[in-house]
Formats: sequence, structure tokens, C-alpha cells
Amino acid sequence: MNRRTFAPGAGRLGYAVASALASTIILVAGCAQQGEITPGGGVNVGDASALRNLVPAEQLEQASSQQYTQLIAETSTKGALAKDSDKQLKRLRRIADKLKPVAPRFNARAAQWQWEVNLIKSDQINAFCMPGGKIAFYTGIIDKLKLTDDEIGVIMGHEMAHALREHGREQIAKQGLTQIGTAVAESAVTSTAGATAGSLVKQGAGLLSLKFSRDDETDADLVGLELAARAGFDPKAGVTLWKKMAAANKGAPMEWFSTHPSSDSRIATIEKNLIAVEPLYKEAKAAEKKG
Repeated sequence: MNRRTFAPGAGRLGYAVASALASTIILVAGCAQQGEITPGGGVNVGDASALRNLVPAEQLEQASSQQYTQLIAETSTKGALAKDSDKQLKRLRRIADKLKPVAPRFNARAAQWQWEVNLIKSDQINAFCMPGGKIAFYTGIIDKLKLTDDEIGVIMGHEMAHALREHGREQIAKQGLTQIGTAVAESAVTSTAGATAGSLVKQGAGLLSLKFSRDDETDADLVGLELAARAGFDPKAGVTLWKKMAAANKGAPMEWFSTHPSSDSRIATIEKNLIAVEPLYKEAKAAEKKG
């Protein structure tokens, strides 16, 4: 990811403000803790990180949309983009249609997102959802792992959770704390703080290669598990999924595993939280039968 470095000479005030701002935000962000697990009450992951507020959501979603459009265009030119008639793509979109109505529960903005789902013909075991609801799956993750609909629902829920919990905004903000602090000091004279906040979006132009922390991954696992359950996908598929992932990861680490917690750790976390989401899954299946 590209970074912008400010020249020395901003003065002690700039560094003091940067330090104070970082300490304050990290303290606030640290308040979002996982609480007690309530049977049938859904997962408890606390509030999304306060760091995300340093990066304008609208600008990041616009940048994501532009980057996604470029990726899809380039993929299509190479003949690697699945056509609308593709059975696997139809399957993905059918699963997404069940997940999307649940998404605003975790982020009200998702109700206005222009969701897109595409399938890229590649052996990569990979999938992602960019800010604003831009989803892509690679054929490798479906074919090599022989995914069931429930397992796809868990994966898609996980990736959607990254966007809903705005982990991208958080990561970009973390990388720009020093720049923001310096700009706040300068803004007393030049009013550049807002412009600097916007510039962080440009720094995060490499959104497709953005890496999330292990805490973000666990957060997405849990939120994705609830999304899947509320959409009528069996949350126990999270366990079978990660067993498949572990088996596939015995060789070279796959891209989808980058910075992720170990499979054993993820399975333990999922199993611990099944009590919170299985009743939601049963409710969703009962509603399907009535409908």
C-alpha cells in the first residue's frame, strides 16, 4: 500500500497532537470487547473500532467501487470472468441474495449499497468483499474445497463482515495516524484536517491487497457466522469449512490465509459461539418453510 510521508519540521506540537490522538483513539477502540455469549442472542463483538471514523466512508466506498470496476473489466478482457449464465455464479448470487437483507443489522449504510457479485476463473483459493458491497469469489475456492451452499454462506458472510464492520477504514486510519496528527496541528492555521482525512482514502488505493489484523479476522468470523445463520445457512458449516481449509493449507500458505488465525483457533471460536447463533438458524429455516 502506498504511503505518504510528511517532511520533518511540523514542530513539537504536531508530534504531541499525533501522540495524543493515537492514544485517545486506541483507548476508545480498545473498549470494544467480546462479551458474554447469550444463547440465541447472536454474537457479541462490541462496537466497531472508533478508528474508522478518521476515514470518510463515502470516499472509501467510491474508491472501492472504482477499483472493483477496473478489476472486473481487466478480468473480462482476459476471458477470466464468469458470464451471467454461469451456474456457479448464479449459485453465488442466490446465496448473496439471502445474506444481503441481514447486512444492515451490522451497518445501516449497507441498505443503500449497490451490491455486486462476480466469479473469477482462477485456481486461487480466495474471495473478498470490498467496502460498499463489491464481492468476488475465485473458482479455486469453490472447486478445490468442494464447498456446500452452507460453507459458501459462511465464507461470504465472513467477507461481507469485513465490509460491514469497516475493517478497511480502520486499517487505513491506523496507517495514517501520524499524518492525521500532524495535519490536526497544522489545521489551526490552514484547516487541512478534513482534506488530510480524505487523502487517507487515496493512500489506501491498494484496497484489494489490504491485510486485516487477526482481531479483525476473528471479528469477521463471528459476525459472518451470525449473518449466515440469520440467512438460513447452517453455522456448523464454519467448522467443516475450516477443516477443509486446514487440509488445503498443508502445502504453501494460500492467499486467503494471509494474517489469519490458525484453523484450530478459528474452529474453537466458532464452536464456542454456535450456541449464540444456532437458534437464529433454526428460526430462519422455520420462516423459509412457512414462506
